[in-house]
Amino acid sequence: MASAITVQHVYKSFGNLKALHDVSLTVDERTITILMGPNGAGKTTLINVISGFYEPDSGTVIYKGKAITGLQPYKVYDEGLVRTFQIPALFPKLTVLENIMVARREKGEGFVRSLFKNLWIDDERKTAEEAFKILEIVGLTQMWDQPASVLSGGQMKLLEIGRALMSGAQTILLDEPISGVNPKLAHDIFAKLVKLRDNYGITFFIIEHRLDIALGYVDKVVVMAYGKFLTSGSPQEVTSDKRVIDAYLGG
Repeated sequence: MASAITVQHVYKSFGNLKALHDVSLTVDERTITILMGPNGAGKTTLINVISGFYEPDSGTVIYKGKAITGLQPYKVYDEGLVRTFQIPALFPKLTVLENIMVARREKGEGFVRSLFKNLWIDDERKTAEEAFKILEIVGLTQMWDQPASVLSGGQMKLLEIGRALMSGAQTILLDEPISGVNPKLAHDIFAKLVKLRDNYGITFFIIEHRLDIALGYVDKVVVMAYGKFLTSGSPQEVTSDKRVIDAYLGG
């Protein structure tokens, strides 16, 4: 299976704090991979390095065969590797549909083009049609004309995923997508991620603490502890690994 993300011997320190120490791992294409570990393991720092928000002290990050180490976040985004908050914040007064539509990446219409409706009306219609398809995928069709401000926390996360899809993302980094979400909707969110993987080939790399829900949907688990890579494997392999149990229990 081809690798979407490859991290090779990455180090990152903040003063005397060694946040990442010789971290190497892979995330395969068209999979859902969970990144887990106790608080302070370095999970968020690693996601920040991959997405370009932090530059590593040393080491390499490769995305689909291309080195992206140290690229600015917008350049990483342009490669199709998207961290959801890289999408501009939701516009609470715009409708759900409009929030999806504005996430489409394209050149601005320009002053001259704006004067001639026939030059942009077809593009706008196509954008709306594409946005409705994405709303159907993430399960928000019934909310299309509602302002984003009325959505629940879980629905906002689905909208955020929809905006990432509208941007053309091929790989999406998610930080606790079901945090604070009721169990029914949490299962629904992960079920939708599975459909996006299976039907559209989207790759997900996810930090999540609610393992009781998440582990039932993922292909692979990567475990970190104390800024280091600990192990990886199937959910069953990882959760029965004594090293993982010790890392969580302080053994």
